[in-house]
Order: sequence, then structure tokens, then C-alpha cells
Amino acid sequence: MIGVGAGIAGNALWLSFLIGAVIAAFTAFSYAELSSMYPKEAAEYVYTKHAFGKESLSFIVQWIMFFTVVIGVPTVALGFAGYWSFLFGGNTTIIALALMSVMSLLNYLGIKESARYNDISTVIEAFGLGAIIVLGLYYGTRYDVFSSFDFFSSPAGIPGILTATTVVYFAFIGFENLVNISEEAKDAQRVIPKALLLSLFISAAIYILVSIAAVAIVGYGQLAASKAPLAEVAEKVMPGSSMALAVIALFATSNTVLILMIVGSRLLYGLSSNNSIPSVFSKISSRGTPYASIALVWVFAAGSLMIGGIKSLAHLVDLGIFTVYIFVNLSVIVLRYREPNAKRLFKSPVNIGSFPVLAFLSILMNLLMLYYFEAITFLYAFALLAVGLVLYVLFDRNNQGVDG
Repeated sequence: MIGVGAGIAGNALWLSFLIGAVIAAFTAFSYAELSSMYPKEAAEYVYTKHAFGKESLSFIVQWIMFFTVVIGVPTVALGFAGYWSFLFGGNTTIIALALMSVMSLLNYLGIKESARYNDISTVIEAFGLGAIIVLGLYYGTRYDVFSSFDFFSSPAGIPGILTATTVVYFAFIGFENLVNISEEAKDAQRVIPKALLLSLFISAAIYILVSIAAVAIVGYGQLAASKAPLAEVAEKVMPGSSMALAVIALFATSNTVLILMIVGSRLLYGLSSNNSIPSVFSKISSRGTPYASIALVWVFAAGSLMIGGIKSLAHLVDLGIFTVYIFVNLSVIVLRYREPNAKRLFKSPVNIGSFPVLAFLSILMNLLMLYYFEAITFLYAFALLAVGLVLYVLFDRNNQGVDG
């Protein structure tokens, strides 16, 4: 997303990442508190069900989270395809479909196999991003770039910085997905809150430094026009290194696709376990994975490729995630008063009495960000929401008929 964001925010791209980090951090504290109370899959469904007691609202929130995760799959897969075509050529849509198919198979094989690939890819990805930061420091120091670099220059001013935030925020999505694998974690009530906050703060620091380095080295115009932006950054400082960075990017993007597909299938599994969708989606294969949910995630993800390119897909994902965040933060506020004595192994900081200030501020920030989305993005979102509502109504009627 760094190339797309740079084309909007200019030199101030790092500010877009910083704003995104603040929005994410406030919501991360809410997720951490709720995950310490209810360590369950289909987490957003569980949180809103406890807070508001309405099955239909809980389903809507979880469905928004589901399509947010699923549309994230082709978004990142297209990023993978861009780097693959940079290295080997080929049609990006076909490459993206092939990647999603391979990652679906790995998801089916089991969480341990997926975790091994995730561990390896994360180390490689962190090394690559760290290399960009080091290269940026070397280049900026040697050629005295930073003394004349305008860190706040943006072609569209503050509106451009905020609009870029709606794009690059996609890079932060993932920390909240940890709550949806709570049932597969040991001591989830203690581990998941820590993992949420650590993953977010480490990522934020890396992203901000990488964005500064990338824009300073090649300029935001060149970043915006590139299929493989970080590879071009490395190439300018160290000729011949672009291939290595592109390979690292392949690991990074494929790993993210895998994670999103795992989370999407577990969201469906959780909804099915809560009797909101047919029971087939909570059936487990001999490998211990929800095979029908894995298959449906692939179908939805493949179909989402027709929505548009990376920018359109990322905007749709971010619109969905900001909406879910509003309800998650509302859930924290309501539960502080509805279930004041519930066991909380983690509690969001900065409170006025029982009132969680950070959750309230997060709601305001997320509402503000909705203003910067294009109308077409809302239309796509409403269409996807309508699909979920139809499925919910049909299944609810079917259940009533069976009960009758």
C-alpha cells in the first residue's frame, strides 16, 4: 500500500501511518479488554451479543468483519502478483488466484502447518523492512537528504494525508484478527491482549520508519507509479538488490494472504457454532480444520477480484474495519456498565470512573475517517452487507420452520 499512499500524501506519508497507528492503538486497547473477558472465535459477534443482546446486530457486525477479512485476501494477493510479475512476468489476476488456491490448501492442512509458514515468513518480512530502514538511514546520511527533505509536504494538504490514511490503514489490519483464533491459543485471556498490543506497536514503528525512508530515497511520485515500490527503493541505494526485496515481498504478502484466509474461515466457523449460519460451516475435517468455511472463503475472495484494483479493494476493507471498530468500542463502553463485575484480566487505560475515554475517542476518530471514503465504496459495502442480511434472514426462517 505504500505506493498508493505516497501518491496521495506525498512526503507526509509517514503522518498517514502515524494517524493510522493512533486510531488502531485506541481500538487495540478495547479489543484487548474484550478478549480478556471472552476468548472466543467470531469475537466481534460475541462482544456485541454480550453488550447489546441483539442477535441480528451481532450478526451484521460479524458479517462486516467477515467481508472485510475476505476482501483483504485479493487485495494482498494482487500485491503479491505485482511483485511476482516484476520478477517473472505473468497476468496478475491469474497469479493472485493461484496464490489464494495454494494458501487455501495450506489452511486446510492445519493450524500448525500454517503457523510454521507464518513464523518463517514473518522473520523474512521483518528482515526486509529492517533493510529498507537501514538503507534509508545510510542514503539519507551519505547524501544529506534529510536536511532538505520537507517531511510535511503533501500535494493535497491535510485532506490528502487523511485520505491516504484510509488507504495505508490496510497495513495495520491484522492485530484485531488475533481475537478470532483465541480458541486455538494457550491461555488466551492473558496471551491475546499482549499479542494484540505488541504486534500493533512494533508494526507501527516499522511502518513509519519505512515510509520515511522510501519517500526520501526515490520520491513519492516514483513510489506511486511502481508495481514493486520497496524493490525500487532498494535498487536505488544498492543496484541489484531489487530482486532480493521482491522475493522478500513475496513471502510477506503470501503470509498475509494465509493469515487472512485462516481468520476468515474461523469467523465462519464461529458464526456457524453460534447457529447464525448453517452447521456445515462448523464441521471439522480429519485435519482438524473447517473445510466448508475454507472453501467458501476462497469462493468469496476469488469473486472479489472483480471489484477492482488494490486501491478500490483496500478502501472497501478499511471502510468495513472502521465500521466494526465503532461497534467494538461501543461494546467496551456498554459492558463497563452492563457487566461491571465481569472478570477483566486486561482493562483499557485512561478512564473517568467506569467510562473508557480511549474507546470514546476511537469512535470519534473512526467516524471522522468515514468522511474521506468515496461514494462508490459505500455502495459496494452496502451490496456486500445486503448479501449477508439475505443469508441471515433465509437461515433464520429455515430454523424457525425446523423448530415449528
